[in-house]
Amino acid sequence: MAVKYNQWKALLAMSRASLKGILRSPSAVIFSLGFPLVFILVFGFIGDNGVSVKVGVDAATDTTSYLYRQLAKEKSLKLQTGQPAAEMEEDLKKGHITAIIRITSQSADSNAPACNVKVRTSKAAVDKISLFNSILTGVIYKADDNYYPRQSIAKVEPMEVLPGRRYRTIDFILPGLLSFSLLSAAVFSTAFLFFNLRQTLVLKRFFATPIRRLYIVLGEALARLVFQVAGAIVIIAIGYFAFGFTLVHGWSTFFEMLFLTAFGVVVFMGFGFVVSGIANSESTIPPIANVITLPQFLLAGTFVSVDSFPSWLQPICRIMPLTYLNDAFRKVAFEGQHLWNVGLELGVITAWGIVVYIVAVKVFRWE
Repeated sequence: MAVKYNQWKALLAMSRASLKGILRSPSAVIFSLGFPLVFILVFGFIGDNGVSVKVGVDAATDTTSYLYRQLAKEKSLKLQTGQPAAEMEEDLKKGHITAIIRITSQSADSNAPACNVKVRTSKAAVDKISLFNSILTGVIYKADDNYYPRQSIAKVEPMEVLPGRRYRTIDFILPGLLSFSLLSAAVFSTAFLFFNLRQTLVLKRFFATPIRRLYIVLGEALARLVFQVAGAIVIIAIGYFAFGFTLVHGWSTFFEMLFLTAFGVVVFMGFGFVVSGIANSESTIPPIANVITLPQFLLAGTFVSVDSFPSWLQPICRIMPLTYLNDAFRKVAFEGQHLWNVGLELGVITAWGIVVYIVAVKVFRWE
């Protein structure tokens, strides 16, 4: 009696073999895990220090003066002392420092400190000189309020501070890098895999076996799905434990992010099928794939918010599927929303998936 061929066992066997192949591929591991982790480590160690202003201190400055000591307490101000005058002048011209300050103490009739301040800057430092001026003016105004109390036209009441979560750099960067790693890995690995299977006639040989075409695709998809979800677990864990990445609802938020990861991989694999179908040679795959991935890497809010782009460019950014996956990740992770709250994002990504897979079916070739 003939044993009925089990399509699901064949699917799992293909998935295991494909997963082993992915793990043995240095490029797959580097692009899916290596690059995102490097970027996360870089941005994580940078932290939220914000913008800092470097200012050279003239050798004639009285470093014991009240004003100098107050400026030295400003975290966003980096005072550089002990540098030769000629070298400091050269750094100022090149824009390496924002200004050179000289503070000299003056005699005063009262107990209040008095000093003379001279600031020199250059056209090369025009981007930060206004910030330095506001810091310097603020320190002087505060000192004036302490030593020369005066009447004001308004009384400012104590600031009311509402409870809230601090939005760290890692909370913006990690979802963007996770999304882009899913896009690039799904597109490149799928395109190269199925192109090579077609070129080596492996797909053609599958026709001689009882396994159905759908199960071939599902087997390869399952392998990539497992690999990318495992990579997402590593990325999220490092971001959470090492740099304080926000997972508002803990485990439930974590699992919702994994669902978005799997959903994104399935959709983005469609782009890989399209690339493998229209590529005529292996050397044409990277240019075609980069046309799909690079604009989304730059414009879909991976490193910079879409709102920061010019108004005429934002509509283009907002039709990209990666933009909506980035938004969904950030809303779930930091804002505490759930999958049913990001219906717009999931709907747009689904619409892209339907269109892409229709195109993939039209251009896909088995031999």
